[in-house]
Amino acid sequence: MSTKRTHTTLFTSIALLACLAAVTLGNDGSTFESHFPSPINRTWIGPEYWANPLQDWQLKNERIECIQSGGDRNVYLLTRTVNSRPGDLNLSVTLGQLDPSARDLKAGYVGFKVGIQGQFNDYRDSAVRGDGFRVGLLTGGRLFIGKHDPSVIPLKPPFEDITLAMTAKPNGDTYAITLSASNKQGKVLSRVTRNDVNPDWLAGGIAIACSNGVVKDMPKTRPDIDDGNWGFRAGTARGGNVNFWFSDWTVSGTKVDTCPECVFGPVMFNQYTLSHNLMKMTAQMPPIGARDAQQVALQTKVGRRWTTVQSADIHPLSRTAQFSVKNWKSSKDIPYRLVYPLEQPNGETKDYYLNGTIRKEPTRKKELVVAAFTGNNDLGFPNNDFVSKVANHNPDMLFFSGDQIYEGVGGYGIQTSPLHKACNDYLRKWYLYGWAYKDLLKDRPAIAIPDDHDVYHGNLWGAGGRATKKGLSGAAAQDSGGYKYHPEFVNSIHRTQTSHLPDPYDPTSIQQDISVYHCNMNYGGVSFAIIADRMFKSAPAGLLPEAQIWNGWPQNLEFDAAQNADHPEAVLLGDRQLKFLDEWACDWRGGVWMKTVLSQTIFANLATLPKDEMSDASVPKLRILNADEYPPDDMPVSDFDSNGWPQTGRNKALRAMRKGLAFHIAGDQHLGSTLQYGIDEYRDAGFAVCVPSVSNVWPRRWCPMIPSDNPIAGQPRYTGDYEDGFGNKMTVHAVSNPLFTGLKPSRLYDRATGYGIVKFNKSKRNITIECWPRLADAKTGYKQYPGWPITIKQTDNFKTIPFGYLPTLKIKGMKDAVIQVIEQTTNEVAYTLRANGSTFKPKVFAAGHYTIKAGNPDTDQFKVIKDLEPTKSPNKKNIRIKF
Repeated sequence: MSTKRTHTTLFTSIALLACLAAVTLGNDGSTFESHFPSPINRTWIGPEYWANPLQDWQLKNERIECIQSGGDRNVYLLTRTVNSRPGDLNLSVTLGQLDPSARDLKAGYVGFKVGIQGQFNDYRDSAVRGDGFRVGLLTGGRLFIGKHDPSVIPLKPPFEDITLAMTAKPNGDTYAITLSASNKQGKVLSRVTRNDVNPDWLAGGIAIACSNGVVKDMPKTRPDIDDGNWGFRAGTARGGNVNFWFSDWTVSGTKVDTCPECVFGPVMFNQYTLSHNLMKMTAQMPPIGARDAQQVALQTKVGRRWTTVQSADIHPLSRTAQFSVKNWKSSKDIPYRLVYPLEQPNGETKDYYLNGTIRKEPTRKKELVVAAFTGNNDLGFPNNDFVSKVANHNPDMLFFSGDQIYEGVGGYGIQTSPLHKACNDYLRKWYLYGWAYKDLLKDRPAIAIPDDHDVYHGNLWGAGGRATKKGLSGAAAQDSGGYKYHPEFVNSIHRTQTSHLPDPYDPTSIQQDISVYHCNMNYGGVSFAIIADRMFKSAPAGLLPEAQIWNGWPQNLEFDAAQNADHPEAVLLGDRQLKFLDEWACDWRGGVWMKTVLSQTIFANLATLPKDEMSDASVPKLRILNADEYPPDDMPVSDFDSNGWPQTGRNKALRAMRKGLAFHIAGDQHLGSTLQYGIDEYRDAGFAVCVPSVSNVWPRRWCPMIPSDNPIAGQPRYTGDYEDGFGNKMTVHAVSNPLFTGLKPSRLYDRATGYGIVKFNKSKRNITIECWPRLADAKTGYKQYPGWPITIKQTDNFKTIPFGYLPTLKIKGMKDAVIQVIEQTTNEVAYTLRANGSTFKPKVFAAGHYTIKAGNPDTDQFKVIKDLEPTKSPNKKNIRIKF
């Protein structure tokens, strides 16, 4: 790799060493030859290749075909790279026009890209985002080696069955490259040589290319990547008529290294959950062909033998294979493998495997550890700088709260029609998620729930699944509420991300037959309520015309969101999910000892902007501050995309969660934070953590110019009791505001990126919240973001200061009984929790008469005590309960 780009040494030293260890030096076995099975036609080319973009290429008639003209279309070879040692390199490929009758080809070229490098010294980054030295045939007919040479005699179209052959050999301090074009009979039609190629340009990945657009000369030296613009790919639009086929691609020479482990697929990655002894798994597959095998097998290892547990069909749009196995033996680690047979060029079938372990459920662990992520833009893909550090925490499970992909992931924009192309466009972005996290995913349960960008929305008000208004696009369509794109496109995305979740609480689809996924997962004694906080949410624009909302932001300066935005018809979670939360909060079967809600975003609008801003469009342009620096005029904002609105819907959700003393983990807001909700007064509801974004294109901040009247002692001035822009009460305990670090790339490290760790302690019934920067390492003691870790008690997830106390319960014959406190006059459950031991001191939060139920919900053994009244000070009375 280039020695000039020293900033890359900050990143992937561990991953680079692993990759180098997997490389076989370019001697015997380094030669590559492309071969394909003759009857197989499909979009996905094979495990050795990465196509840019996926849907614009296909395998057909034993050829690789570029079926959609556009800028920088290429197919990257995953299993070979060019090393930086002196030596020779030989490339060849046979190619031709898909439409030989097209004589007037638009500007472009076909041929090779050599020495492809990304920013992070990883072959996956190079395959997706890298650039290299271009060598090939211009559509005008001239051969070129990195630059135009007008002296070369052009070939005449049509270009059919032309073999391009490139050789590179050392030439003093440079390399001499010769490129020739031969016809089907082997006659050389044209040849060009260049003797001054910088060897730095040759080291890296290899691809064949078919590119529309003006071909610019390559500079003599490889330029450093512009940190300010990195991640945005110009010149990749669809268009033109540069469509070619390729066959007989060969790579050889002493400069060629091989990495057989670098293949990707056919089982791309997988996700699984385990709850109530039901194991569900989704295998993510590529767009296979009609004559490929249509099933994936799940096998487990018993002794030395592998036994097939289930086989599953591959869905034709989402390309998922879903498994559901009841009565799973969750008390022990069980090795498994996913098996897919792929036909080889010789006609034989080879089985490909993805191996992993279904971990035993950690019911005996004192502490359940959850790693949480959000905002998985590809800015730092493949995230080697922190994925290995997450592994150091050895989390018991993973939670991806949304925006697993963004529209710009992998470059090339988005394609939204026809349906099968749109699904493949999404899949290419989704594969990057799996490519980065697959080693974490295969061995531990993972929950992934889609957010707005996952379904190609900047903002999403799902409005119960209806379609957005016809004739609108962009922000106007989103503001109207509903889903912009085909319902089967949305369902396909749901399958990829949520089909491995436990069965939905109520599987009835919503409008347009869009699927739902809100459900309960019990794991290791913690019960997780998984909800969709965008799916049923009302759109504000139609309900609040006086606010003049555009892209979720009121443009009427006279509109007061705190006073006037809480429309009586506005919905947040919807009746179905509120009913689910109410029942879930009271259900403590299966040894559950703590409750947690998982959703896309927190129920507050924790963000500030300069007071004259009318939207958050300026957020990416705001100056990153230094430590202890504050902007002069930041005020809380009213962003209707946040779950600070609608206020009544937000408070209904919090009251339901409070009944189970539930903690809340979420993401989306691009700003790590820990806060305690307030409903009627400050600190009368649960705690929440919004984890920082993996990579952050929208670096929000919380820097209110007016400090809290009740700050957190010893913490920065932005902590304490505040009202957000919708008038919601919240107590801010910690925030990971973007700060200038001096690290490169700035777009990755100055925007408060990272991940969250939440630890649930069974013996203490405590919750420890951690917020880690990308570069932090739990093993080396690198500090978390300021203000973390934060440890709270389970009981802090209700009102901090109680109204009064009921008599102490002394329980004999049953340890850790479930206690339910009911307001007698309304028969409303105040809260339910599991006692820690044989003694419980019940608190209440309003005057009245109360009923207590205590017992075991799994055996339905309960004792009921009625007509209890609270005392203001801790009650000295005891009630003895015997089982």
